[in-house]
Amino acid sequence: MEKLIAFLEKNFSTPMAKLSEQKHLRAIRDGVVSALPFIIFGSIFLIIAFPPVPKDSMIAHWAASHISEILIPYRLTMFIMTLYITFGIGYNLSQSYKLDPLSGGLLSVAAFLFSIGVQTFNTAFFLPMANLGGHGLFVGMIVSIFAVEVLRLCKHSNFTIKLPDSVPPSVFRSFESLIPVAIVLIIMTIVTVVFGVNLHSLVDRAVAPLVKAGDTLPGVLIPVFLITFFWSFGIHGVSVVGAVARPVWEVYLGNNSSAVASGQAIPHIAPETFFQWFVWIGGSGATLGLVIAMFLVGRSSYSKTMARTTVVPSLFNINEPVIFGMPIVLNPVLIIPFIVTPLIGASLAYGATALGFVTATYVQVPWTLPAPIGAYLATGGDWRAIILVLINIAISIVVYLPFFRIYDKKLLLQEQTTDVSDHNTLAL
Repeated sequence: MEKLIAFLEKNFSTPMAKLSEQKHLRAIRDGVVSALPFIIFGSIFLIIAFPPVPKDSMIAHWAASHISEILIPYRLTMFIMTLYITFGIGYNLSQSYKLDPLSGGLLSVAAFLFSIGVQTFNTAFFLPMANLGGHGLFVGMIVSIFAVEVLRLCKHSNFTIKLPDSVPPSVFRSFESLIPVAIVLIIMTIVTVVFGVNLHSLVDRAVAPLVKAGDTLPGVLIPVFLITFFWSFGIHGVSVVGAVARPVWEVYLGNNSSAVASGQAIPHIAPETFFQWFVWIGGSGATLGLVIAMFLVGRSSYSKTMARTTVVPSLFNINEPVIFGMPIVLNPVLIIPFIVTPLIGASLAYGATALGFVTATYVQVPWTLPAPIGAYLATGGDWRAIILVLINIAISIVVYLPFFRIYDKKLLLQEQTTDVSDHNTLAL
């Protein structure tokens, strides 16, 4: 087992961990994370616009009569999430290159807006908003990276306007970025205006297989397996896999929320909120079941102490104390249920959602909420989501129980051996 772990760590987990720290992937990850406050804020107004109450209630009637006004905060935050994310990507990528991050963020936003262009109606110009949301995220990532790379190239080749050192820093940075700004925006104008290329349609066709595959059962199970696999070696699995998968998950969430706001059917099963509330109950590996198992059958002093210590963080989906405290990392006994449990939960949740037993998630709520509450809110107030979470918790307890008893028996034996050894030492 030790040889197998060493082989996998050397040939698979370590290279993937390095990939997650690649500058562009890290900038995309951090850019998405930087927009989460706006996404969560906008999601709240989706719940208010479509309250989880009977349709004939006073609250439901009030929401229906004021839905246009209620959805304004949503349309200016979550609905145009890519506008915020592109700034975050440009800012973080520029920072990693030690460039002026503000210039990188602003240039990324400008390049993204140029990819959309403007439309006319009765001689009036307006900015089409559809591609400012999750639908335009892939283009946003591409043009943000392009904009910052042009900025970096101009900076490193000294192809910038230089001003005396006596000029205020803000003015100096503005003129220094003038040439890269001109290059990026001229290129974007030639592409989208002169040649009339619709970058969003091109990217849609290119990533369509990826988007479709990620919303299937294998597309759900593969990231679930990889995340728990990396955690088994002490590597933050969500950071590794999320760097690649999160843009797709954000597209799903944006499309789902837009569909609900437009009164259409929810198109996707597996945005990140699906994993958060139905799979990672208590944290990666669905370790709330392990903590409950500790309370139920734990006999060793260490297990009892860990149960008391980790129960509160686990209720709020913080499970690093369990992963590193038990430990699960490099533990050949607990690694098995740590990987198997979320695979079972994900399969059950996917089937329940696909068959219409539970509403697909479309609301982004804080990840530190207890799972039943988070699932209820993320599905727009579907009480069946609470039942699904409780079923998955019960399954996780059943799966973890026999493996924990084996490990707990080993801990108890070690404690008893230590006690006997200490007693013999005192007797001597």
